[in-house]
Amino acid sequence: MSRPIFEVIALGAEDAAAAQEGGADRLELVTDMAADGLTPSRATFGAIRAAVDIPLRVMLRLSDGFSAGSARELDALCEAAQGLRAEGAEEFVLGFLDGRGRADLDAIHALVDVIDGCGWTFHRALDRTADRDATRLQLAGLPGLDTYLTAGSPAGVSSGLAVLGEEAARSGEPGYEPTLLVGGGLLLEHLPVLRAAGLHGFHVGGAVRPAGWAGPVDVSAVRTWRAALDAPVAVA
Repeated sequence: MSRPIFEVIALGAEDAAAAQEGGADRLELVTDMAADGLTPSRATFGAIRAAVDIPLRVMLRLSDGFSAGSARELDALCEAAQGLRAEGAEEFVLGFLDGRGRADLDAIHALVDVIDGCGWTFHRALDRTADRDATRLQLAGLPGLDTYLTAGSPAGVSSGLAVLGEEAARSGEPGYEPTLLVGGGLLLEHLPVLRAAGLHGFHVGGAVRPAGWAGPVDVSAVRTWRAALDAPVAVA
């Protein structure tokens, strides 16, 4: 079995360096966690890229929620994505829903065209969609889509364990080819159940910040998670 993927949210270069030192495999770069994570500036991306050498996935979202907003707002987001690409960004995080709770394909296609084949994660919009399976089929085959970030439930991982296990069991089916990255209220106590179900991608933010979002990523907390993820999976 391959080593579990461990992704940590970073707000700046200090977070990034601590996460890498503690054993993170990849970082999700955001700003403004009061709005659940928005697009960072080119300068922030550049500073983080200079501080670490692990992969970086950059959030593409300019306002709280899962709507891409108006045509003007979508244009602004596409412009931000172009700027980040010019700065050297190669991986992204995005995901928008329409008023019916389905994937907003117009907005998603616009951004996918801009990032031009880069790998990307469809984030927790999946947990708010009207039909998870239908959304996966809507998105199937989009260039670069290789990951779904999900808690299995809008209420978080504790409420989504059964769904996560069911979806892991469908890996490889149409719409279920991308990696499942579990995040959204993920706790250390969830790991044995999730790993036994075959999940191998994990995403944390506040869990490695003992002082909360006002404080930095803590190296020792990241190491604790890394050790837990690398522990042998219990066999029932």
